[in-house]
Amino acid sequence: MKKQKRSAAARREENWGWLMIAPTIIGLFVLNIWPFIQTIYTSFCEHLGFGHYKFIGLDNYIEMFQTPEFWKATWNTVLFCILTVPVGVILALFVAMLLNTKVKFKGGFRTIFFLPLVCAPAAIAMVWQVIFNGDSGILNQILGTDIQWITNSKTAIMAVAIVSVWSSVGYDAVLLLAGLQNIPKTLYEANSIDGAGKVRQFFTITLPMVSPTMFSVLIMRLMASMKVYDLIYMMSDDTNPAMADMQSLMYLFYRSSFVAGDRGYGSAIVIWTVSLILLVTLIQFWGQKKWVTYDI
Repeated sequence: MKKQKRSAAARREENWGWLMIAPTIIGLFVLNIWPFIQTIYTSFCEHLGFGHYKFIGLDNYIEMFQTPEFWKATWNTVLFCILTVPVGVILALFVAMLLNTKVKFKGGFRTIFFLPLVCAPAAIAMVWQVIFNGDSGILNQILGTDIQWITNSKTAIMAVAIVSVWSSVGYDAVLLLAGLQNIPKTLYEANSIDGAGKVRQFFTITLPMVSPTMFSVLIMRLMASMKVYDLIYMMSDDTNPAMADMQSLMYLFYRSSFVAGDRGYGSAIVIWTVSLILLVTLIQFWGQKKWVTYDI
């Protein structure tokens, strides 16, 4: 009898659990899963206007793979990841290590590094447009150059990458700082007794112990870099002669879907981008076994 009562209580507890998480599950399905299913279907259709679609099979994908602009946008996205992710993560780790030392005004420094994340992207883009201005920009005045940073095809994507790293390094540093603070001090003390210096301690203790946090930061930063759109949209426009050299997949999706009105083609670009993100994420999870350390 007691066993039956416990089972009934367990069932009631389970039902309450499902009831509590039901809003989250419903919201996830309505706002994420169902729109993604619709996007998959739309990628096989031609948009006829006013919410009407005609199924055309693989025509959007065939057109997409035959368009040089699409491959250029894909390369721009990959290049943007190459320029931002390694540099951003390394800088964030360096900043986190500095913030983890015994310095005065540590809380204030953390706030300063975190501020770019809470600033409006539009405001950030406006400030950096002034800095990168080719005629009267602060950067050219400091360097004594006259480079057209945003309109030059050789520097446009690099300029956007600099802004991306600057705006994200503080958030990543805070995450890595949490990982650094979880490292037991006794490990460093024991290593010091064995005669290990700071450099050896970094490679034998700090880097392995913070690698799980770094792995999470790496995944988030790669996903964000592959979905870059807002910085490009706000720092440039269609009249920019360097647009072809800085246009990402998400910006091409915006132009195809909302400017040209070809939502079927735009949906195909989204599915391609999601596939790239999935592929990169799977490679990361496969590779983490070789460099991520969960114990020492």
